[in-house]
Amino acid sequence: MNRQVKCKTPRKPPKKPPNSQRDPVGVYLRVRPLVAEDEECCIEVISSSTVQLHAPEGFRVNRNGEYKETQYSFKKVFGVSVSQMELFENVAKPLVVDLLHGKNGLLFTYGVTGSGKTFTMTGSPGQGGLLPRSLDMIFNSVSPFQAKRYVFKTDDKNGMELQCEVDAVLERQRRENNLTVLKTPSSRQKVDPEIGDMLKPEEACKADGVDEDSCYSVFVSYIEIYNNYIYDLLEETQEDAIKPKWNGGGTPVRQNTEFIPPQSKILREDQNHNMYVAGCMEVEVKSAEEAFQVFWRGQKKRKVANTRLNRESSRSHSVFIIKLAQVPLDADGASVLQDKNQVSVSQLCLVDLAGSERTGRTGAEGTRIREAGNINQSLLNLRTCLEILRENQMYGTNKMVPYRDSKVSHLFKNYFDGEGKVRMVVCVNPKADDYEETLLVMRFAEMTQEVEVACPVDRPICGLTPGRRHRNQAFREEISQRLEDRGDAMSALNGVVLSLPPLPTSELTDPNDEITIPRLIEALENRQRIRQAMIEEFNRAASRMKSMLQELDSNVTSTENVIFEQNGRLAEKDKAIHNNQTEIERLEKKTKMQEHKIDILQKTTKIYEDDKRSLQQELETRGHRLQRELSEKRRMEQRMQGMVSDTQHKWEKECERRVNAMQLEMQNKLWVKDEKLKQLKAIVTESKTPGRPEPQPRQTQPLPQRPSREERPSREKRPSREERPSREERPSREERPSREKQPSREERPPSKRSASPSPVPTTMPVRPRHRRSRSAGVEKWVDHKPPSSLDLGTVLQPVIPNAIQVSVPNEKALSKCDRYVLTHQEVASDGEIQTKLIKGEVIKTRGGGQSVQFTDIETLKQEHTSVASRKRKSSEGAAAASGNQTDGAWTDVETRCSVALEMRAGSNMGPGVEHHGITKRRKP
Repeated sequence: MNRQVKCKTPRKPPKKPPNSQRDPVGVYLRVRPLVAEDEECCIEVISSSTVQLHAPEGFRVNRNGEYKETQYSFKKVFGVSVSQMELFENVAKPLVVDLLHGKNGLLFTYGVTGSGKTFTMTGSPGQGGLLPRSLDMIFNSVSPFQAKRYVFKTDDKNGMELQCEVDAVLERQRRENNLTVLKTPSSRQKVDPEIGDMLKPEEACKADGVDEDSCYSVFVSYIEIYNNYIYDLLEETQEDAIKPKWNGGGTPVRQNTEFIPPQSKILREDQNHNMYVAGCMEVEVKSAEEAFQVFWRGQKKRKVANTRLNRESSRSHSVFIIKLAQVPLDADGASVLQDKNQVSVSQLCLVDLAGSERTGRTGAEGTRIREAGNINQSLLNLRTCLEILRENQMYGTNKMVPYRDSKVSHLFKNYFDGEGKVRMVVCVNPKADDYEETLLVMRFAEMTQEVEVACPVDRPICGLTPGRRHRNQAFREEISQRLEDRGDAMSALNGVVLSLPPLPTSELTDPNDEITIPRLIEALENRQRIRQAMIEEFNRAASRMKSMLQELDSNVTSTENVIFEQNGRLAEKDKAIHNNQTEIERLEKKTKMQEHKIDILQKTTKIYEDDKRSLQQELETRGHRLQRELSEKRRMEQRMQGMVSDTQHKWEKECERRVNAMQLEMQNKLWVKDEKLKQLKAIVTESKTPGRPEPQPRQTQPLPQRPSREERPSREKRPSREERPSREERPSREERPSREKQPSREERPPSKRSASPSPVPTTMPVRPRHRRSRSAGVEKWVDHKPPSSLDLGTVLQPVIPNAIQVSVPNEKALSKCDRYVLTHQEVASDGEIQTKLIKGEVIKTRGGGQSVQFTDIETLKQEHTSVASRKRKSSEGAAAASGNQTDGAWTDVETRCSVALEMRAGSNMGPGVEHHGITKRRKP
């Protein structure tokens, strides 16, 4: 049982391999002359490739000089005096030469409305543009080698089919019979006067290097893109259908037809991935005049309108396509080679883009606004496609190019992908009113020059012997010459036969007539001699003919031998070509594989290069960071060395100060013990002796000089807890004087750092009954010390027991305390810092909060002076003499000896922090 095989959709043929060689888009600039000579010009031609734009005066004033003089460079700049012929030689002629050699080309004009694009493309009588000159050059080059009409036939799929000459003749007769218009002398086509004499005879040109062993045929088509729809301008419309037709008698006959609106065409892609307009009429033309007549017939149907800026403004993009089909001749050079694969079709597109415009300047309304919007949108999309192409080529990106957004870019997609050369003629109007639009056109043109298009690949050689047409023509000429020679010989023989003398009359009237018979015999003998001479001449001619035939036979034989040898060589060549093709295919496969590997290696190399650049950047960054860290490290080392030296110096001073403090502390301890022993000895002596002897004056040990502000230890340099004396080293409770024996605040001697001045006592300090301090009770204090307070490092410090220390007063702390004290520091008039203790009472408010009512201010001031003299002042002596005790009483030996000084163990404030004045016991 046979199994059914599913049919598969045939795959599309692969695209042509991209060509590595690239050609940038050629951009040319043409400057239109001004209409009036007194008009302001904003464009100046500097050189053959550079122009400079000058901003008009109005723009400088309105925009504060924003627009400056800018220069733009192009492949070539054509000034106002350049002729159409010179423009064609530089721009279109290379594209026509490529067309004749089987390569495609695209030429389009671009610019604002009224800049001369249509004149550049079409021209005027006597000044033909690029299009008529291109047609003239094509037919001047291929006219001797054109194939007969209908040998090439379009297949409606952007391809060409071949027909033999017999089928071509039948096709031509069939089409002529189907024509409804009878050809009469009155219906002959006349040249339109608008296109007459477009070119001068002396301006005709011809391309060199055209292949003579090929047959050519030219097809033209003409379309327009109007409002992003494609219309065929060569298609018969209602206007053509209702034109009067001519009958056989020469009278017009109007036919009844219905109105049929023009149908838009669609774009399709052929088997070679080329875009074409499906259903577009392609007309085969045999001369430049016929081709231009076809163009002009479609040009009359193009959409034009009258605007404020241009009397005949193009409202659509027109595309005139010239297709050149060529096929090589056969081996004999007599007819075309009937092989469809050998047909080569190249095309040249001449595009006249509609000008960009601003509706505000053109005064467009209604339909004109829609037309202008579609024109500007299609031009903007073309610019976007070129910008993305440029970005992909320059930066290696792979962005999608939006060809399908408009019909213009979609139709010419293949040209930008590498199917032919692309050239653009930028037309500009130098008048000042078009300055802004001209500036945008210049920027677009300058950007377009950076887009590169792959160069087209040359067509393969057919492999036949070149010069076939010339040899065939020479052979035909030789055959005709020989036939003429043979005809001359036969005519000579016939002339000889006709030149025999006529026979005389042979009528006998008398039996005795002796004249007629001898005369007849003489005539016959004469004719016999002539006949014999003719036979001899014929034999000689026959022998010559025989020799000629033999020579021809030998020539034919030698020719056959040569042909046989050539066929053998041709077979060898075919075999070599087949081997070469096989090798070429193998090399192409290998090349593709190598190209694929090269692409992979290039991508890998690019990735490695990117990684290398990133690593180099990271290495440079880390190097800079390391250098900064090294410099920072060196600065830190220098700073640390300075700090170490400063700290070492400070600690040396601190150690020296601590040694001095310890020595002083030990001296004070020894002095206190000595005083206690002396007091004990005095008590024992008094208990033994009945009377009290006068105490001997004792040389007191001078107190150490107070250190200056720079030599005072800071809070950080005070001895730590570990450096303080232990509990065993401190004096016991029995050794300390009791609270009852300590003098009250009023009885203590004043010091250099004292409270606010109080009245100086006039009597000697006595030992009144001890009064309990108010702060020692249940009252609590809020000790408010701001963070900005400085630690002066003085010996006397305000000590507030049972206090809560705060830097910022808050409600919680005030609610727990009854008293408030604020430590305030300021600079006195003598430059010293004085500390004020502002005291107050905390009072609860009716609203549930707390308020402070200040009641007292205590001022603490520090002075730097030398040690006060121990001598009694005169005022104190006088006061003592008068029986009033003063502060000077503390300076005598007896008073000083009757007061014991006690310092707590472990204190870092030095001696004198707490003074317990104990009067010496006396015997009652």
